[in-house]
Parts: sequence; C-alpha cells; structure tokens
Amino acid sequence: MYWTLELATNLEDAPWPATKEELIDYCIRSGAPLEVIENLQEMEDEGEQYESIEDIWPDYPTKDDFFFNEEEY
Repeated sequence: MYWTLELATNLEDAPWPATKEELIDYCIRSGAPLEVIENLQEMEDEGEQYESIEDIWPDYPTKDDFFFNEEEY
C-alpha cells in the first residue's frame, strides 16, 4: 500500500466518518483511480470508522505544510 498526494486527494470529499467499505464504495462511485481502491482494500479491516484521511495516511500533508512563512527563515 502506498499513498501519494494525488491519490489521497480523491478521498478529501469522502463522507467522513466512514468505514473501509463505505470509502471503497465512495471511490467506485466517484471514479477514483484503481490505485486508491486497491490501497483501501489492503488496509486491515477492524470495522472501525475513520474520521479523516489522516487516520488512513498519518503523513498526509496539511495546507499549512504548503505555505511559506518568511518569519521562519
């Protein structure tokens, strides 16, 4: 299983919170790339609900990661 920013953005508008099966169903209906569906299928399913993409991919970059702050440099 691997995630990229491009693949993960397909889940941004998913109906959170959602189970693994609900996310797979959403991806199929929304026409997400096959890699996204395969990544979700490879996840261990404990019947839990995921609150956001960060629960699936902890390293998911936030919008703050993309802003340049001149004061930091």
